[in-house]
Amino acid sequence: MRENWIYIGAFVCLIFASCSNYNRIVKGDNYAEKFDLANSLYDEAEYLRSIVLYEQIYQHSPKSGEGELAYYRLGQSYYNSEDYYMAAYYLSSYVQRFPYSNKNEDVMFLAALCNVNNSPQASLDQTETNEAINSVQLFIDRYPNTKYLDSCNQIIDRLRFKLETKDYTHVTLYAKTEKYRAAVSSASIFLEKYPGSVYTEEVYYLMVKNSYFLAMNSVESKKSQRIEDTYERMRNFEAVFKDSKYRKELNTYIIRLETKE
Repeated sequence: MRENWIYIGAFVCLIFASCSNYNRIVKGDNYAEKFDLANSLYDEAEYLRSIVLYEQIYQHSPKSGEGELAYYRLGQSYYNSEDYYMAAYYLSSYVQRFPYSNKNEDVMFLAALCNVNNSPQASLDQTETNEAINSVQLFIDRYPNTKYLDSCNQIIDRLRFKLETKDYTHVTLYAKTEKYRAAVSSASIFLEKYPGSVYTEEVYYLMVKNSYFLAMNSVESKKSQRIEDTYERMRNFEAVFKDSKYRKELNTYIIRLETKE
């Protein structure tokens, strides 16, 4: 038991000594020592502590090789710490400050990934998803033969599917809340915007179904035209989805329309 306390005490002393040494170097003016410690901390994945030192090094000698590496590793450190907003700032700024660096392709790709990582889940506002798509596309435009091309295309496809899913949820939400006209309109826009979507059959079904309810709940002056619109949508649905699981249900709506006329 006594030996355990000795080991614990020794460990605590090492921690205090390490912190004391770190604080001394941070407060000091020996930049070679700062650079060495920053690199050691970076290699040990102590990114938050390395950031403090790299900022000091860059401010002291921004045009030196050490300053350039410090700025590059600031971006990397923030990225590895999952602070993607700060990482994007430093990585994007790196390319502007060091336009002839041989790291720029890798840096710009990582900056684009920051925007990708900031893209929220499909149920939330997708402004940052659009920004992420634009940033990846700008990277491809700048480096059309990049080694990251396949990854970029996969990322863009994934982000676009997120936007597609967001629009799909709009259609289903309008349908669930019985906002028939909005459901029909949003479904029509969706089908035009995403012709090959995995959601196409369901969205088409919702468009026909809500078209029926819209017609049935219309004032007399609009009912006739909306019934005709429903017939046409049903014919188009049957032409595309001959064996659809929704066909039986939709046929019941058509029969009801015919009896109402």
